[in-house]
Amino acid sequence: MFKRATPLPQTPLFSDLPVRTIVCGAAHTRIAVHIHGEIADDVPPIVCLPGYVRNMSDFAALPRAINRLPDTGFAFILIDLPGRGRSSYLGKGARYSTLADADCVLDVMAALDVPRAVVAGEGHGGQVAMVMAGRRPLAVAGTILIDSGPVTDPRGLVRTRNNFRHLAALKSPAAASAALRKILSTDYPGESEVRLDGFAQRIYAQDERGKLRALFDSQLIEQLEQFEFDDVLEPQWPLFDTLSHAPLMIVRSQLTDQVRRATYDEMTHRRRDAATLVISDQGSPALLDDSAEHEAIAAFLRDICRADDEQS
Repeated sequence: MFKRATPLPQTPLFSDLPVRTIVCGAAHTRIAVHIHGEIADDVPPIVCLPGYVRNMSDFAALPRAINRLPDTGFAFILIDLPGRGRSSYLGKGARYSTLADADCVLDVMAALDVPRAVVAGEGHGGQVAMVMAGRRPLAVAGTILIDSGPVTDPRGLVRTRNNFRHLAALKSPAAASAALRKILSTDYPGESEVRLDGFAQRIYAQDERGKLRALFDSQLIEQLEQFEFDDVLEPQWPLFDTLSHAPLMIVRSQLTDQVRRATYDEMTHRRRDAATLVISDQGSPALLDDSAEHEAIAAFLRDICRADDEQS
């Protein structure tokens, strides 16, 4: 049912997010970038990095929601990491990696003449932010980790793999749509079918024949083959410690299967200065559509700008 998304099927979410393409790395990977607002020299923009198979549509509504609040006016840079959304896929047999993704984001920042930014990363995107901070600390003015940490919960990886395989085995568009609603209702209980269908369009779309198409490279799924539900993955606390030089906000969705509660508790223990936010009755990715969440994120961003002003 799925095939490589070239070209991608039309989706209304993408039509609202016009992009420019920036080439990065020795492989000349084409990265899709959407910029909201004007990038200024004196205010670090917010670079938004989606989860493992996700794309920038997960952050589509956040810039306007934040910038409607007082004392904001931040620039946002939304990025599709390689193999996701409208960025190019790697060649057959090539492997996607957090390290390469981090290099691509740093290349994008350099191409846009952005020396430092606040990095908001969901899931895999948060791990990319940690690698960026390790490689180039001064490029990271602050970090928002959303359902992300130094210990990945294998349950989320296995569920991503199994859901993709289940959907790929379905023969009719109607069956696939019903299955997607059921899958998404686990993360967003009580949501209407219309809303669930909207969430589904962020990573799956129908082509001109009504076939369901993934908006990411299936090789990303193949790389999850080794994981099982009961795996115990090695904690990477030195990776988390790369963020120690700059302000940190830690966000956890109550129903997420990407980061266990114990990992969240340990992160907040290690970074007692971090701003924290727990989102009730949601899984991953966090929808970030509540006014209280917007206020909390805006307050964190204002504090970074205030600290910059005091240092200058």
